[in-house]
Amino acid sequence: MRDIQHFVSGAALAGTSGRFGDVFDPNTGEVQARVALATPVELDAAVQAAAAAQPAWAATNPQRRARVMFEFKRLVEARMDELAALLSSEHGKVIADSRGDVQRGLEVIEFACGIPHVLKGEYTEGAGPGIDIYSMRQPLGVVAGITPFNFPAMIPMWMFGIAIAVGNAFILKPSEKDPSVPVRLGELFLEAGGPAGILNVVHGDKVAVDAILAHPLIKAVSFVGSSDIAQYVYAAGTANGKRVQAMGGAKNHGVILPDADMDQVVNDIMGAAFGSAGERCMALPVVVPVGRKTADELRERVVAEIETLKVGISSDPAAQYGPVVSAAHRQKIADYIALGKDEGAELVVDGRGFSLQGYEKGFFIGPTLFDNVTTGMKTYQEEIFGPVLQIVRAETFDEAVALPSRHQYGNGVALYTRSGRAAREFAQRVEVGMVGINVPIPVPVAYHTFGGWKRSAFGDTNQHGVEGVKFYTKVKTVTQRWPEGDAHDSAFIIPTMK
Repeated sequence: MRDIQHFVSGAALAGTSGRFGDVFDPNTGEVQARVALATPVELDAAVQAAAAAQPAWAATNPQRRARVMFEFKRLVEARMDELAALLSSEHGKVIADSRGDVQRGLEVIEFACGIPHVLKGEYTEGAGPGIDIYSMRQPLGVVAGITPFNFPAMIPMWMFGIAIAVGNAFILKPSEKDPSVPVRLGELFLEAGGPAGILNVVHGDKVAVDAILAHPLIKAVSFVGSSDIAQYVYAAGTANGKRVQAMGGAKNHGVILPDADMDQVVNDIMGAAFGSAGERCMALPVVVPVGRKTADELRERVVAEIETLKVGISSDPAAQYGPVVSAAHRQKIADYIALGKDEGAELVVDGRGFSLQGYEKGFFIGPTLFDNVTTGMKTYQEEIFGPVLQIVRAETFDEAVALPSRHQYGNGVALYTRSGRAAREFAQRVEVGMVGINVPIPVPVAYHTFGGWKRSAFGDTNQHGVEGVKFYTKVKTVTQRWPEGDAHDSAFIIPTMK
């Protein structure tokens, strides 16, 4: 059995804690590797390596840092198949989804390649008599990212791509469930010409997280995970004087107006609700059809589409989604399905009995559909994070807008309609951070920013784009005056052509 070690200062670092976590193959249910779990000692070793390497990296001009990012992008693209296969083997998502995971991360790396332009400051000539003012953005020093299991390539690149490009050194603490791809990214960064110590990967559980939140040399922490832990990370990190952005859970709604293109709606919902086994914070687990006719048609067509869904092993090119990440998570989803039925929702399609021939020990669960879900149900209020779609019926447009607006989460929302007026009003009124109009998963492109509202995000700065640059830098403003008669004026000679 292989051991997955930490990656510190450009080399593998063996764990000394004696603690390991099992890394499963979700397709078979078997343990395929074990990952070292760090103590504060290993974390400190990574921080010290980062702190030693960071000043020289910060002093490297932005163009040269961008060239490293360009080469890193090329290397990741060249190894796309390798990375996707490795990702699928530990996470369980199908190869197409794994390739998308890597590609969406690379889009932020592409943005980071333009960092010389983004880092330009502001300048005011003649702010006062002989006075000019300019500003500059400088890196924070050593920063850290704590990332979840569901996007082991994309979310790390969302964080470290910008953090490193602006001149910081980065400590990545990925999920211990699928840790291999983050290590490969660290190796590829080194191969791309990145200095040793600038990108470090430290594996671990809560012990490592707490060590990151307490370490005095770590100036900022970016987190993605569940809302309860996001709130804990934000509270603990800020209490220790750190800058923190902590992205939490979601319960995204898709509102379907009577005039919507139902062919597009059904096609989009199937991918958004069940793709990647629903293990996405931007999945669409709740649909809100407006009017009985819309709801009845939607239900009938979704049931028919569910019957055609192919659930298979992650390497099956015909599979539309694969297993969930662990046996514990599969059981959690099954418990939510049981609870939904007990709460009185109509269980139209039950995925709990699904089993894949030849892979009976894999962590599979079939697509599930509930109808007549109400807002008082715990299964509506909480994030299930699995292939479970809930229909919440609404009678009016106003009622439909109110549902996502009143929910504790405010990550993403979608509206399906042919009406520009309805779309404009919906986008203005809905209390959610990211809105899609006839788009089921409204994840912004890399040069915009990602971030939800309410319990979906803690902190004032979103991820990637210009907001990411702001998070990983601090502004310094210089006010300067060069009065006439300065002692050095006489020594200054303007060069001529003589």
